Amino acid sequence: MSTIAVENPGRTGATDDAQLNASFARQPILNRDGMLCGYELKIRAPQWPAEALADLDPDTHDDTDTDADDRNTRAGRALTPAQRVARAIIRGLAESNVRGALTGHPAYIDTSRDMLLDDAIERLPAERFLFELPHDIHVDEELIARIVLLHGRRYRFVLDDVTQPNETFAKLLPYAEAIKIDMTRAPAALLPKLTSVLKSAGKLLIASGLDTQAAFETAHGMGFDRFQGYFFARAQTSMTRRVSAPRHALLNLLQLLAGDPTVAQLEAELKLNPVLVMHLMKLANSSGFAVGHKVTTLREAINATGTDRIARWTQLLLYADGRKVALEDDPLLQLAATRARFMELAVERLPEAGRDEADAAFLTGVFSFVDAVFGGSLESTLNVLTLSRPIQAAILHREGVLGQLLAAVEALENGAWDTLAARCAQLAPLTVEEVGHMGLAAGAWAGVADRSAEGLERIED
Repeated sequence: MSTIAVENPGRTGATDDAQLNASFARQPILNRDGMLCGYELKIRAPQWPAEALADLDPDTHDDTDTDADDRNTRAGRALTPAQRVARAIIRGLAESNVRGALTGHPAYIDTSRDMLLDDAIERLPAERFLFELPHDIHVDEELIARIVLLHGRRYRFVLDDVTQPNETFAKLLPYAEAIKIDMTRAPAALLPKLTSVLKSAGKLLIASGLDTQAAFETAHGMGFDRFQGYFFARAQTSMTRRVSAPRHALLNLLQLLAGDPTVAQLEAELKLNPVLVMHLMKLANSSGFAVGHKVTTLREAINATGTDRIARWTQLLLYADGRKVALEDDPLLQLAATRARFMELAVERLPEAGRDEADAAFLTGVFSFVDAVFGGSLESTLNVLTLSRPIQAAILHREGVLGQLLAAVEALENGAWDTLAARCAQLAPLTVEEVGHMGLAAGAWAGVADRSAEGLERIED
C-alpha cells in the first residue's frame, strides 16, 4: 500500500474548501492466481477544526464546482459540512496523481450516502472505480433510486464488510456486483452456505482480513474470487516459499555488489546466470541509459548501467514471481518497491539527510520483506546480505530514524491514520498529508518502475 494525500485548491479564507485535504490508503486486492487485480482506497476524510465547522455560513454555496448537472447547484441549496467533505473526497479521487498510483488497476472506494447522492461522483470514470456500500448505510427510496440511476450508467457496487445477511444487505443485494466478506468476523459456520448462495446468484466474492497463507487457502477453497490482506508478504513455513535457483543467483550477486566489485568480477558472476544477463542487456539498451549506440557485450552493459543501478534492479528482481508476470501485477514486488521508494523519499525530508541516508532508507524498505522470499529467520537472512547495523536494527526492532519511518509506512499500508499521526509527530517536519504525497509518488514509481529503464518487463526463471 501507499497512501495518497490530495490538496484541493479553492478559495482563500479560514473555513473554505481549500482546507479540505483527503488521504487515501492503497490496499492490494488479488485474484485467484495471487496476482494484483485492484486496490481498495481507504479514505481519511478531510480534517476540519471543530470551530471552523461551527463558523460555516449555512447559506454559503460551493463556488468551486460549477458543473451544470450538479443537483445542489441547480436547486440553489447550500452544501452542508458533510456534503463539502464528500465533495472534497470525490475531487481528490478524480486527481490524475491518484489514478497514477493505481497503476492501471481498478479502485474500490468506500462511499458515503452524501457521496452517492452528489452528482459530482459521476466525474469518476465508471470503468476505473467500484463503489463500496457500507453495511450501516441508511437505505431509503432516494438512495435506491440513485443507485439504480448510477447502475444504469455502468457504475458498479460492492456490499462492504458483510458478516451475515441483514435488512440492508437484502435491499442492496440486487444492485451489487460483488460482496466483500470480513473473514475475521463472519461466523465460520455460516460461511459455506453464504458463499454458495451468493456464488449461485452470480456475485463476485471478495475475502478481506487475510493475514496468513492458511486464511487465504481457506477462502480460496470456498470459491472466493478476490482476496484482500497481506498474507502474500508473510514468511511461510510451507514449501510454497521455497527459494528458486534464480533467487539464489540474485542473492549471490547482491553479496558481490556489497563488496564494491570490479567490472571483471561482476562480468564473471553474471555469466553464470543467463536470465540476469538478458535483463541487464535490456536495462543497458533502454532509453534511460542509451550511450549513443546499441550495447552488445556484457562488459558494455555493466559500464553503461553502473553498479548502483544494477544493485537496485537486483534487489527488486529478488521479489519477482517465478512465473511470467508483468511487474505491475506482482503484489510482493509492488509492495516492496513501494515501501523502499517511500522510505527513500521520506528520509530526504528529514534534517541532515544526504545520499547515504537515502540509500540506507531504500535498502531498509526493500529488505524488510526478505523473509517472505526465503522463509526462515529474518535475522539470519539479513546477516547473509551483510546489511549495516542501523538497517538491521530498523528492520528487526524498528530502532532509529529508519525504524520510525518503517513503522510509519506500515501504518500507511494498514490505513491506521491515528497511528500514522503519532509517528509523524516523532518525525517532524513530516505530516500525514506530506507523507501521503510521498506514498502516492512511491506507488506510481513502483507501478511503472521505469520498466523501459530497469529491464523488469517480464520476470522469467
